[in-house]
Amino acid sequence: MTISFDDFEKVEIRVGTIIEAETFPEARKPAFKLKIDFGPDIGIKKSSAQITKHHTLDELKGRQVMAVVNFPPRQIGPFMSEVLTLGFPDEEGGVVLAAISKPVPNGGKLF
Repeated sequence: MTISFDDFEKVEIRVGTIIEAETFPEARKPAFKLKIDFGPDIGIKKSSAQITKHHTLDELKGRQVMAVVNFPPRQIGPFMSEVLTLGFPDEEGGVVLAAISKPVPNGGKLF
């Protein structure tokens, strides 16, 4: 399916820094609960991320990630996920976080 550039611009993919990460035992599939700082304009948002296969809690704090910030919040069990943290599947379907090669200001928009 082809989309227009205008359609692409509607998706707000922003960079943020993980400030908190914890286990999410209530999730149906293994996941972490993240708090991500997207800077002063967007603020701190929560995300449920199924990234437990390739990432540990210790490595996540302070890491910059990309997320879609303009989807409606989604209830995941007892947790309200406010943004979609982006990643790619490995050969077995385990999620690898999309990477940012150098530090950038929180809140920056992908273009």
